Amino acid sequence: MSNLVDVVSGRRSWSKVTADAPTHEELLPLVAAAARVADHGALQPWRLIELRGEARDKLGRAIAKAEGDDRPSTKPLRASLLIAVVVTVKKSGKVPAWEQEAVASGVAHVLSLLLHDAGWGVLWRTGHHTRSKPVRKMHKLAKNEQLLGWLYVGGIPAGARPGHRPRINPEKFLSAL
Repeated sequence: MSNLVDVVSGRRSWSKVTADAPTHEELLPLVAAAARVADHGALQPWRLIELRGEARDKLGRAIAKAEGDDRPSTKPLRASLLIAVVVTVKKSGKVPAWEQEAVASGVAHVLSLLLHDAGWGVLWRTGHHTRSKPVRKMHKLAKNEQLLGWLYVGGIPAGARPGHRPRINPEKFLSAL
């Protein structure tokens, strides 16, 4: 097993990936592990949607509709697997909606780390399209759901090397009271 600090420190976004992608069966244990994020009230206020093949074309058309464009967006075709991240806000007297969105975001980030550790290239795409009516409709979101973006997942191109990302100074971000 990899050293967790090394795995997390080595994470990067891959804007270009190959057509290879994990299967549904390969995703299942990673999703189960990602579900272990802190979840106040154990509400599980999230779900994931796999988009492959024709579903990516539908997303391209929905994005175009949201932009008032006649041509489908090609952005969803940049990876053969997109995983839509959805927050499903549950009624709760003790867990506010923002905290539930944080849980869904945590699941997405942990899943991206697990995919990275498994050797896949991942990029989390967001943007104004996530909250547009055509994109919401295409994903069949309920009234209590919001789309947080998509994990674009694919193979890492042969010979590609991770870009350099400067290390942060942790003292700048960690203080005592």
